[in-house]
Amino acid sequence: MKYYIILFITFLATLNISAQDITGQWNGVLKAQGIELRLVFNVTKTDNGYTSTMDSPDQGAKGIPVTRTTFEEPTLTFAVDHIQMEYQGTLKEEVIVGTFKQMGQEFPLNLSRKAVEKEAVKRPQEPIKPYPYHSEEVTFQNTKAGISLAGTLTLPKKEGVFPAVVLISGSGPQNRDEELLEHKPFLVISDYFTKNGIAVLRFDDRGVAASTGDFKTATSADFATDVESALAYLKTRKEIDQNNMGLVGHSEGGIIAPMVASRSKDVAFIVLLAGTGIPGDQLLLLQQERIARANGVSESDIKKAKETNATLFTMVVTANDMDKLKTELTHSITEAMKNEKSTETTNRTAEDAYVAMQVDQITSPWMLYFLKYDPATVLEKVTCPVLAVNGEKDLQVPSDINLSAIKNALTKGGNKNVTVKEFENLNHLFQECETGAPNEYATIEQTFSPLALSEITQWILAQTH
Repeated sequence: MKYYIILFITFLATLNISAQDITGQWNGVLKAQGIELRLVFNVTKTDNGYTSTMDSPDQGAKGIPVTRTTFEEPTLTFAVDHIQMEYQGTLKEEVIVGTFKQMGQEFPLNLSRKAVEKEAVKRPQEPIKPYPYHSEEVTFQNTKAGISLAGTLTLPKKEGVFPAVVLISGSGPQNRDEELLEHKPFLVISDYFTKNGIAVLRFDDRGVAASTGDFKTATSADFATDVESALAYLKTRKEIDQNNMGLVGHSEGGIIAPMVASRSKDVAFIVLLAGTGIPGDQLLLLQQERIARANGVSESDIKKAKETNATLFTMVVTANDMDKLKTELTHSITEAMKNEKSTETTNRTAEDAYVAMQVDQITSPWMLYFLKYDPATVLEKVTCPVLAVNGEKDLQVPSDINLSAIKNALTKGGNKNVTVKEFENLNHLFQECETGAPNEYATIEQTFSPLALSEITQWILAQTH
């Protein structure tokens, strides 16, 4: 699940240098609280100086507009006032040596012309080939969408008949391993399930890796048809027990699994890993508030951001005219930025580009659908056995509110086979953690709690025997 803090986007930087020829690409690795993020700055010369954009490959961000820059040789200062960020460095031939600052925190950041690589990380749970089970690359068709989906099917043995699950990834473009921040949760989960007698199909999201289609125009409802296609494929395999096929969805996947289960008799059970039970607009406000607080943002700033975001989300939820909505959002975000700090010295072109980027994000097909969607309405229609689990320290999909909402919706619909479990000290990725903040994810060697893996597996096996 992505976490959005509108007007508080993290890890942005500005670069616009004078005098020496600094046009082209600058590369660096920001090491912040144990996380390593590659940053790429693309600088172009203009009649009035320079303009630039920034890419953050590890966050999937590209073309982020930069704003205000000053250069008093050899000192460079780059700032984005409305997100409280400043970078100051010294230009030394082909290297910029400096410090990245945001919201009271400081981190060293050096930039160079050369492409940089992150340090190797330890992920001890990742399985190493050869696997003690059968694994094969597969493709299947979503005829409704006209796309081909590519994935991996693992079987406990090459011959036999086995219960099976389809893994459904969280939000954002994910490959079959749900890879993020050097972790591969679905690879670890698949390995564990398969070693315990459960066949697993995991696949690249549409438009990602070896799968075709357009990810950017798709919504959760579209992804649900991809999962239905995965189930249809499993039904063609003689190794799969068609009476014992289930779905395991993480985060947004926990929204998609009930969609499919509510309308398909092929689904024998579902597991919701940090699934949501409240409307999307409410979830994002709650998510933003808790992550900001964990990151040390002041209560006054949290309240201000929450009020701004609530206004923006209400505009989206109640909108009927897209052109009018974009105009209103542009005005509201611009005004919010002005209230944060005077922008008289800001690069207006870059600021306008930033506002446009925010508006595009909020009005993307996925976000429009997500903000308006209430998962409870579908959960009430799910009749198969359900296991809903979450980490006590999940800040993206807080367990205290979402687990109870999921249970209430299922119970209201008359489902009598519902198991809800909260795991102590686990975060949104089901890692053992300290605070649950997303900035811990990359620093933790563990990819998925062994205890959670064991209990989830035992529940699945109980449904299939």
